[in-house]
Amino acid sequence: MRSVTISGVILLSCVMLSLVIANSSLGYYFERLLAAPIGIQIAGYHLRYSILSWINDGLMAVFFLMVGLEIKREMVKGELASAKKAALPIVAAIGGALTPALIYHLFNQGAQTAGGWGIPMATDIAFALAIISLLGKNVPLSLKIFLAALAIVDDLIAILVIAVFYTHNLHIGSLLIALGLFLILLFFNQIRKQNLLWYLIPGIFIWYFIHQSGIHPTIAGVLIATTVPIALDKRPSPLQKLEHHLQLPVNLIIMPLFALANTNIRFETSMLQDLNTPLGLGIILGLLVGKPIGITLTSWVFVKLKIASLPNMASWSHMLGVGLLAGIGFTMSVFIALLSFKGKPELMSEAKFAILVASTLSAIFGSVLLKSISGRRKPTI
Repeated sequence: MRSVTISGVILLSCVMLSLVIANSSLGYYFERLLAAPIGIQIAGYHLRYSILSWINDGLMAVFFLMVGLEIKREMVKGELASAKKAALPIVAAIGGALTPALIYHLFNQGAQTAGGWGIPMATDIAFALAIISLLGKNVPLSLKIFLAALAIVDDLIAILVIAVFYTHNLHIGSLLIALGLFLILLFFNQIRKQNLLWYLIPGIFIWYFIHQSGIHPTIAGVLIATTVPIALDKRPSPLQKLEHHLQLPVNLIIMPLFALANTNIRFETSMLQDLNTPLGLGIILGLLVGKPIGITLTSWVFVKLKIASLPNMASWSHMLGVGLLAGIGFTMSVFIALLSFKGKPELMSEAKFAILVASTLSAIFGSVLLKSISGRRKPTI
């Protein structure tokens, strides 16, 4: 149940269920349910939001907390811990983020959809790793590690993009309070407080004040993760314990709920035509073409310059296949689409459908290519 494969299967099942509900008589009632407000409002403290908002702003902050923990672990003692190990996934992730954004910009510059350039930059780590895991021995282990490291750097880029470019109406007072609480957590880290409650209880207040500040509250999860202590030896640390505790609820509840709530796309006959619009083409070509080109070309340049080296037993065809799988942008791409087109439901639906099509094609083409590479290998005696 903790494996990345089952997480991807459950996530895919929720996508399909959401699409079925949206295109049935239950679609109207499902939307009403998601819009229902829950929470409390006491004095000047407002904590009453729709169920959809609690999923996207509250539960996804927990998802970003786990992402932040993974990034910190990899940077301290994992695949990103040394310059030699980190070089290829870092430059590949940067190339795989900038190229799709550029393609999207070329199609949408000057249009009302221009602000969605961050949509095709993201890779869905759960789906991509689930598919490469299902390929089993057809893919070298080093390539799976490379994709995991690349996806983590990709998540970090997406987090920075959300924090810097998708923040509006900044409230300095709330931001300063959140910053003060964050400094307290850093102090707890310095004096080696090991009990997770020292970080999680103030973390709830950090989430609230960041939410009030105008910055997307999911950033709170990443900030909290940076303060949780990690041991440099093999002893279990607070970070590893928290990451372990979060795996099941994030993989089996939070991400499936996000998919269920945000892929309720009602299919219309005009949607296929919408794929030919600047928005549709920008997303599809960004994910399906921009990702593999950006990752492969950037990697090729840095390998030729001898700054980085290919993963063990991997070929350039393998790198292209991984680049295609990185075009599965689903969860993070939908999340950025929600921020890009807030208050514009037609554009949001068009973007979601394009993400769904691009991610599906990327998954199919990447899987077929990696499988065919394995099939062409000569058996050894």
